[in-house]
Amino acid sequence: MNPIELTKNVYWVGAIDWMTRDFHGYSTERGTTYNAYLIIDEKVTLIDTVKEGYRRELMHRIRNIIDPKKIDYMVVNHVEMDHSGVLPEVIREIEPEKVICSKMGHKALMKHFHEADWPYHVVTPGEELSVGEKTLSFVETRMLHWPDSMFTYLKEDQILFSSDAFGEHLATSERFDDEVNQDVLMYEATKYYANILTLYSPLVKKLIKQVEEMHLPIKMIAPDHGVVWRKNPGKILDAYSRWCVNEGNGKALVIYDSMWHSTEMMAKSIASGLLEKGIHYKLINLQVNHRSNVMCDVLEASAIILGCPTLNNGMLPRMAGFLMYMRGLRPTNKIGAAFGSFGWSGEAVKLMNTAMKEMNFTLAHKGLKVQYVPEHGHLKECVELGHTVGQALIDSQEGKEVESVI
Repeated sequence: MNPIELTKNVYWVGAIDWMTRDFHGYSTERGTTYNAYLIIDEKVTLIDTVKEGYRRELMHRIRNIIDPKKIDYMVVNHVEMDHSGVLPEVIREIEPEKVICSKMGHKALMKHFHEADWPYHVVTPGEELSVGEKTLSFVETRMLHWPDSMFTYLKEDQILFSSDAFGEHLATSERFDDEVNQDVLMYEATKYYANILTLYSPLVKKLIKQVEEMHLPIKMIAPDHGVVWRKNPGKILDAYSRWCVNEGNGKALVIYDSMWHSTEMMAKSIASGLLEKGIHYKLINLQVNHRSNVMCDVLEASAIILGCPTLNNGMLPRMAGFLMYMRGLRPTNKIGAAFGSFGWSGEAVKLMNTAMKEMNFTLAHKGLKVQYVPEHGHLKECVELGHTVGQALIDSQEGKEVESVI
């Protein structure tokens, strides 16, 4: 449980969670980390803590550097319990001179822990605080992804402690971006953005512009989850710049669930139509793909085609659950269409269309439903649906306006 030095007198002292597999309904197959950072200076400063159950790991790492009683300042970038769960115990142990937080952070700490007599020091955006040879400044990042969120910037070392931004759920003994597999790293970073920050993309766009205008040199980005970006922090900044404007990759997703394979037959025929138009696609069966992994594909896809049979005048539970989850994240700038089989009523297609309209998808097709088992003629209609969506994608990529048909 050794601490890791980021640069001289700046250490990672967080905890590694190898076991967690679910984070608010988001699957975390590779676990996660709860990152905390210690700055050794005239005023020893601890930035963030860890989730309840990991206090001993945090304190052991700190003790390998310094007596915790010598910590003067406690910075709370984010009050969510995976970063503040042990905060009351830590504050009782270290008895800091200051508990530093944003204005909304102060309110959130009071609502969570009801401790009015903590030595709160509420900082304002752009405020600087000397800790000796080093200087901290603060960037308010409301709703990224909580109202209390802020960044802390270590001026002399050019390190951005970025709270819940620029991270990933990834448990690893390596602490830096250049030490891990880059494909795994970027997949988990993409999944993290897709499932946590997609809803806040307009605010991410505003924040990136704000940071650019501040001309902050950034040598290192130290988030609250995952690895520290030391070799190429620009890589994750560029990715966020792309994701926050909903830039599609030109591909289509056919996301479906099926009862007796009829809707699955339709899905495969639609995929054939897409390919005939030169559109690369991914066929995603919700029976074997977790919603949070699907959202990773949704983030960058240009077209979403949803398929589901009708059950009890509605949708199958997996599709209904996926749509509720996706609507909460509100991906935008997508072309959409719906299809499905039915027995005697056939409401599922209409319900999927309604959900996509609520997300402001451009519906390229009115929707296609087939009673019971599709025949050859029905499957040809499915191919045509693929053609229609494919052509809409081509038109949009050529800068032509594509209008919803319903």
